[in-house]
Amino acid sequence: MRTFVDEIAAHAALTPGRVALTTPDGELTYGELAARIEALAEVLRARGARPETVCVVAVGRGADAVVATAAVVRSGAAFLVLDVEQPPARLAALVRSGGADLLLTTSALAGQLERLPVPGRPVLLDRPPGPEPVAGEPVDAEPVAGEPAGPPAESAEVDGRSLAYVSHTSGSTGEPSAVLVEHRSVDNYLRCVARDYALGPDTVALQIAPPGYDASVRDTFAPLLAGGRLVLVPRSALLRPAEFGAAVRAHGVNTLLSVTPSFLSFLAGQSHAAGLLSGLRLVVSSGESLRPFLAAGGRALLGSAALVNQYGPTECTMTSTRYAVPADPDITADLVGTPIDGVVVRLLDAALAPVPDGETGEVYLGGAGVARGYRGLAARTAERFVPDPLGPPGARLYRTGDLARSGPDGLEYLGRGDRQVKIRGYRVDPAEVEGALLAHPGVTGAVVTAGTDDQGRVFLLAHVTGDLADTPDPALRAHLATTLPPHLMPRRFVRLDRLPTTRSGKADRRALAGTGGGS
Repeated sequence: MRTFVDEIAAHAALTPGRVALTTPDGELTYGELAARIEALAEVLRARGARPETVCVVAVGRGADAVVATAAVVRSGAAFLVLDVEQPPARLAALVRSGGADLLLTTSALAGQLERLPVPGRPVLLDRPPGPEPVAGEPVDAEPVAGEPAGPPAESAEVDGRSLAYVSHTSGSTGEPSAVLVEHRSVDNYLRCVARDYALGPDTVALQIAPPGYDASVRDTFAPLLAGGRLVLVPRSALLRPAEFGAAVRAHGVNTLLSVTPSFLSFLAGQSHAAGLLSGLRLVVSSGESLRPFLAAGGRALLGSAALVNQYGPTECTMTSTRYAVPADPDITADLVGTPIDGVVVRLLDAALAPVPDGETGEVYLGGAGVARGYRGLAARTAERFVPDPLGPPGARLYRTGDLARSGPDGLEYLGRGDRQVKIRGYRVDPAEVEGALLAHPGVTGAVVTAGTDDQGRVFLLAHVTGDLADTPDPALRAHLATTLPPHLMPRRFVRLDRLPTTRSGKADRRALAGTGGGS
């Protein structure tokens, strides 16, 4: 099959001088990018990279990470990207669960990564080629900036069922679970993104998702597959509103493919929010409920830019459905829309029978995006990846644990069964309270969690940020009382300078659960 890296090589052959990457160190054209990819792929092949080989990519944000990941695909192997800023124990767990065979890194990082459980010497991206090192010295590697002897060749034929990458989700025991995604799934998905969102040579996308998260695959390679330009800036610049806005303006960024609702709400809470987002044509959100952002009036900040709400788990190649949010959105429902090409969505009851339209069911996903399963976890794989009772022989579904119902605009997401809570017999979706809080002019961020008092009664805790020094709790309650019934009223308000987030940019609800939980 033809991979997304083959498309990069095709762009290089047709328009080698077109800029592919803009980085703090300068620009890289498609011709230069393809040359570096091919040069490194040759080194990987020589080191034994082949189908089902898992190559760990452990470098900082920048061109090296793009080159290394693409070179792994070009060699026929599979990539496992690490966020090198995570704790060493966490990195070791990811490598161990992912079954890594080869490590790609740099001289500067090799020392801190030397204890990773990866066999053999690492391939160093910044070392020139040469003879085998003497004992105790790191291995030499092909420079990523090298030119191949001739034009980039078509990569070896890739079987669509061979492994493309390894990603991770949280495991029930605390150990990360390695999800195995095949080439047919990721290539189908990236092509859907490029086609559905009309990406092309005029696309200028800002890379936002951190390395090591599957969203970064979309962030990085959908624009390049389409022949667009990818802008890479330091992670610190993305976390400071002024620097974020400056990067968007300076580089003419018009596309954001991987933003979380928490990040959008953070930007929306700034006094100059509209200026931060000006010039954008497309904003794609995923990872959390978008409803609180919409309920707070955030859609208006994007002006004429298209806003797309995506839904899908790691186990189904990032995204399964998408919904184009209109200029005047319905803020009473969390709409995630219709399936992307090749994806099957089923709403089933406990007996795996379809539920009628408008009724709540559990989301089961099938079709092109379904992963192989979890590496080394046969029982968990069998529990979550089940036969499709309505599909052809051999068809599988992934059981998401999410609740939804279908309507005229597609799928309405109702949250996870384990996030919805009951307050005095009422079923409560915390997103509804979060949206109402964000509508207050002084609130810039809000996450609602559930607590339990010493009598076992469940109550709501509202964690809020913003300029609220002159806004006492009764004033917040009065604001909420204008739109919410009493059972949706938080018992307590916990004021924070900033809401904690995970490395992927989502609100860290686990961290918040330990704050202000008293009765």
